[in-house]
Amino acid sequence: MDTQHQQSALKAAKVLMVGAGGIGCELLKTLALSGFEDIHIIDMDTIEVSNLNRQFLFRRSHVGQSKAKVARDAVLRFRPHINIRSYHANVKNPEFDADFFKQFDVILNGLDNLDARRHVNRLCLAADVPLVESGTTGFLGQVTVHVKGKTECYECQTKPAPKTYPVCTITSTPTKFVHCIVWAKDLLFAKLFGDKNQDNDLNVRSNNSASSSKETEDVFERAEDEDIEQYGRKIYDHVFGYNIETALSNEETWKNRRRPRPIYSKEVLPESLTQQNGSSQNSSVTDGDSMISVMPSLGLKNPQELWGLTQNSLVFIEALKLFFAKRKKEIGHLTFDKDDQLAVEFVTAAANIRAESFGIPLHSLFEAKGIAGNIVHAVATTNAIVAGLIVIEAIKVLKKDVDKYRMTYCLEHPSRKLLLMPVQPFEPNPSCYVCSKTPLVLEINTQKSKLRDLVDKIVKAKLGMNLPLIMHGASLLYEVGDDLDDIMVANYNANLEKHLSELPSPVVNGSILTVEDLQQELSCKINIKHREEFDEEKEPEGMVLSGWTQSPATNGESASTSNNENAIDATDSSSGPEIVTKKRRLSETKPENHKKEAENVESEEDDDLVEIENPMMVSKKKKRVE
Repeated sequence: MDTQHQQSALKAAKVLMVGAGGIGCELLKTLALSGFEDIHIIDMDTIEVSNLNRQFLFRRSHVGQSKAKVARDAVLRFRPHINIRSYHANVKNPEFDADFFKQFDVILNGLDNLDARRHVNRLCLAADVPLVESGTTGFLGQVTVHVKGKTECYECQTKPAPKTYPVCTITSTPTKFVHCIVWAKDLLFAKLFGDKNQDNDLNVRSNNSASSSKETEDVFERAEDEDIEQYGRKIYDHVFGYNIETALSNEETWKNRRRPRPIYSKEVLPESLTQQNGSSQNSSVTDGDSMISVMPSLGLKNPQELWGLTQNSLVFIEALKLFFAKRKKEIGHLTFDKDDQLAVEFVTAAANIRAESFGIPLHSLFEAKGIAGNIVHAVATTNAIVAGLIVIEAIKVLKKDVDKYRMTYCLEHPSRKLLLMPVQPFEPNPSCYVCSKTPLVLEINTQKSKLRDLVDKIVKAKLGMNLPLIMHGASLLYEVGDDLDDIMVANYNANLEKHLSELPSPVVNGSILTVEDLQQELSCKINIKHREEFDEEKEPEGMVLSGWTQSPATNGESASTSNNENAIDATDSSSGPEIVTKKRRLSETKPENHKKEAENVESEEDDDLVEIENPMMVSKKKKRVE
């Protein structure tokens, strides 16, 4: 700092870090060395071996321990006089409410997912505390400043949706390995280990004449006395054999496509895997459920090795057996997690077997994990640069140097001889439903859609509300909370199963719903627009949410509306540019037209960047700060 007074201000400042991963380790170290002496850290994750090559505060002996606690202890060893408090918890827990946030002078984000970012953004707005947001994607990175009423909030601009693929491509005619990964992750894994009542195209009838209709319909149900290995082979034969044969029966589909090959377990596997590989009870390495693995028992040591069809088939069966043998209580509630070793092994094997069937090149476990988790591998140097930029912006925030706030982009290749491109922040978006309270518009068939559809697909999935409350006029339609009595819970659960038009206070065309999240202290309006029909391929949810209200054109400006989404998401680096709502710099009086190119990725550590702008587009739409 340039003066003793400013140094004293840093010592007195109370800051909250959210995330103690790749960016978080660098950030905590930089804060401590820059003169900050009251630092709080929230992180729910534990340390994994894969973190050690870039999260330098951790060592192998720390694997399995809390990231927040270990990071705190590591920094206190070289800065023992400062106060660092760690919270091994989810930032979305109720104790971290707006009142908790109000005690801090600035919040610093190093998160790995959009949901948590939105949650922190809303709490910062409710507490009126400045937020410095950050993220990295390989060599790219960015740091942005969000101050209520002065700059745009984190949600003022729509975040690009993940690359989506038509359901028919995923289920019937895959041509890329990513199609096989999405099939294995979002359909097969979800059907076997998630909610078994969900319907998907894996339930096509077998063309095996020996199978009864009932047997075919119940193929994913395992009888109490059914041998696990036999159950696994039954699933294998159904999805890789019977279903492929059924697809081949439609000759029209394959006139101009390569015909897939049905694969049955008896063709590639020995009669008894137990005799060859030993009992599944003894075949795993365990260090918590997420570390259970079939690889050691099968002699597979290198995750970058390419497995053949037989090896993939063995992994498929053995992984399924381990889920039932060691994690049976979780079955029915599991969702795919890129940090769950056994889940990654199962999905990799299933995707490779399907790829073999359709003539698609196979991929290693390492490659498959990257695709399944939408991973762009981290670069430690980028994390360090971004952490430094966060601290610079935090100091400006504490000094209230509004004119000096910058959004800074880390570039992979020099642009105008720059690897860092700072630009002035933008004013709040008047059409933002989070910080400007602009109503949303929901097109939905009010006679066919249930309240549950609206709660799950819109309020929770799209609006990111954790504890929603939904009102129609003075009528309370839905609410969640620990303080509800049994009668209220029963009434709300009954409402969930009613069509919107059949609710106690009917929701029809022109209705206006008020949706609140008391934990986030967020409230917004949803204008309901009844619509009879939806395109099943382009609008599979049967509803379309417009995130921004169309605003009047001014000087050639127009507001963007939300895009339609397909049912299954996956990231693809080939995604093209997106048109976004026009933004204005704080110092501008006339907006400039611009386009945004963005990628939605989820990194394997805590420094994922949900939104990266194309630097060349940035240089056109924003005047570079000299």
